[in-house]
Amino acid sequence: MRIFTIGFTQSSAEHFFTRLKNSGAKRIMDVRFNNRSQLAGFAKRDDLKYFARTLCGMDYEHWPDLAPTREMFEQYKLNNGCWDTYAADFINLITQRQIEHLIKKQFSDACLLCSEHKPHHCHRRLVAEYLAGKWSDVSIIHL
Repeated sequence: MRIFTIGFTQSSAEHFFTRLKNSGAKRIMDVRFNNRSQLAGFAKRDDLKYFARTLCGMDYEHWPDLAPTREMFEQYKLNNGCWDTYAADFINLITQRQIEHLIKKQFSDACLLCSEHKPHHCHRRLVAEYLAGKWSDVSIIHL
């Protein structure tokens, strides 16, 4: 099973949708807490759903259970929190939520989307790695 990840900041719409279309992913799983922000540009919920379908032939789904809580996000992003603390807190959160019991087949060839440009300090990477640790035969591909 392949799980892709992608972020949209620091990317043009052309570059972003070309990477998605060429990836082999079948659906976008939006793992942002807030998928309607005006700061999201082309990646606002309704626009992204339209572009994914029209440009890439992909489905779009919002998965807030795979997002941090507002408090966690604000502590890390807005208050310059520590990545290691945020990552540990987020892993604890998705462990409590038991995300590995979600429908596994929905993750096959899915692309986890959030705003961070690179996966290094992003919760989408933590979700993918957590699931890869729980399920067999998972490969993670960061676009």
